[in-house]
Amino acid sequence: MKLENAQAQMRKGVLELCILSIIAEKESYPSDIIEKLKAAELIVVEGTLYPLLTRLKDAGLLDYRWEESRSGPPRKYYFLTTNGTEFLKGLHSSWLQLVNAVQQTTLNLSQI
Repeated sequence: MKLENAQAQMRKGVLELCILSIIAEKESYPSDIIEKLKAAELIVVEGTLYPLLTRLKDAGLLDYRWEESRSGPPRKYYFLTTNGTEFLKGLHSSWLQLVNAVQQTTLNLSQI
C-alpha cells in the first residue's frame, strides 16, 4: 500500500466538510474555494470540485446566485441552505468525535 494513496483517501473523506465550512464563512465562487483548499494542502482540481458542488446542491445543502463580473461572464456564488447549515453542524460534530477516537487509539504512536 502506498502512503500517498492513503493520504489522498483521507483528504477525500473530509472534502465535503471543508467545502461546506468554506462556503459557510461567506458566499463563495468555485475558484475561491479551490484557492482555500490548496492553501490548506487539500489540493483539489476543478474536475473534483464541480461534481461535488453539484451533488451538494442536488441534495439541497447548497444553492447559488449569479453575479455579474466586470472581467468576463457572470459568476456563480454558492451559499448554504438551511438544510446545509444543519448538515454542516452534524458533519462537524461527527468530525470532532472521529478526531477524538483517532487520538485515543494513536496516543502511543509518538513513542515509535
